[in-house]
Amino acid sequence: MTEQAPPFKSGFASFVGRPNAGKSTLTNALVGTKVVITSSKPQTTRTVVRGIVHRPDAQLILVDTPGLHRPRTLLGERLNDLVKTTLAEVDIVCVCFPANEKIGPGDRFIVNEMAKVRRTIKVAVATKTDLATPEQIGEHLLAIQAVGADTGTEWAEIVPVSAKAGDQVALLEELLVGLLPEGPPLYPDGDISDSPEEAIVAELIREASLEGVRDELPHSIAVVVEEMGLREDRPADKPLLEIHAWLYVERDSQKGIVIGHKGSRLKEVGTNARKQIEALLGTQVHLDLRVKVAKDWQRDPRQLRKLGF
Repeated sequence: MTEQAPPFKSGFASFVGRPNAGKSTLTNALVGTKVVITSSKPQTTRTVVRGIVHRPDAQLILVDTPGLHRPRTLLGERLNDLVKTTLAEVDIVCVCFPANEKIGPGDRFIVNEMAKVRRTIKVAVATKTDLATPEQIGEHLLAIQAVGADTGTEWAEIVPVSAKAGDQVALLEELLVGLLPEGPPLYPDGDISDSPEEAIVAELIREASLEGVRDELPHSIAVVVEEMGLREDRPADKPLLEIHAWLYVERDSQKGIVIGHKGSRLKEVGTNARKQIEALLGTQVHLDLRVKVAKDWQRDPRQLRKLGF
C-alpha cells in the first residue's frame, strides 16, 4: 500500500506592526526576492503587495500592509482602512514586534485593533533579533506573551526571527504553512507577486528616491509610471525596456531636494532604481524620471485618486 501524500495547503498571511517593524524585509526574505520596498524611513509601504512562497506541499501568499498608525492625514486614514479590510480577509495575521525596542503604546494599539478580528489565527513575530542580546530577546518574548494576555489575544505561535541574518526564517515558513487550510494553488507556479509590474517598478523608484533624503520627504513622494514598454527597434536577444515615470512631491522646495544640485540627486535615484528594476525583471532598462509638484496631495481626495490611493 503506497503512502498518501499529505494534502496541499494554500492561504494568505499578513504581516502587521507599527511602521518600520521589519515587515517588508521579512516578506522579501520568505519569498526569496525583492517584492516589497524596504527603507529605513517608516511608513514607506503604501500598497498591499502579495509575495508568493511556492512549495511542493503548499502555497503561502504574503500580504504586506502599511504600518498601522494613528492617522494624521487623509492618506493616513486610507492606509489604516486598507489594513483593517486586509486583516479580515486573511487566514493568519502575524504581528511584528522589533526585538531591539520595548513594546509600547503603538504595539498595544495594533494588538487591540487585531483582537477585533475574531476568526483569524494570530502569530507573534519578534523581528530584528540580530539587533538584540539573548537576554533582551527572552524579555521581549515574555512581554509579547503579556500583551496577548492583556488583550485577550491567543497567540498560535511566538517566533523570534532575523530576516537580515536569515535566522529562523525557514522555521517561521514551516509554522505558517502548518497553520494554513487545505486548498489548491491560487497562483501559477513561478509568480512571485500579483502586483502588476508597473506597480512594483513604481515602488522601486520610490524606494530609491527615499534613500538619503531629509526626513521631511518620505510621505511626500508618490511615483506614477506613465509608460512602460519594450523599444521596437531592438533585436530580440537584446531587449530594452523603456520606462517613463513621474515623481510627485507636495511643494517646490521638495522638488529642489529630489532633483539635487544640477540634477545630481535625481541622476543617482535613476541609477539605483534602474539597477533594482533590471535585477527584478532580468532585462536592460532605460529609465526616464521627471519631477512634478502636486500641491498637498496627501490631503486632497482628487489628487489621492489620481496617484492611485
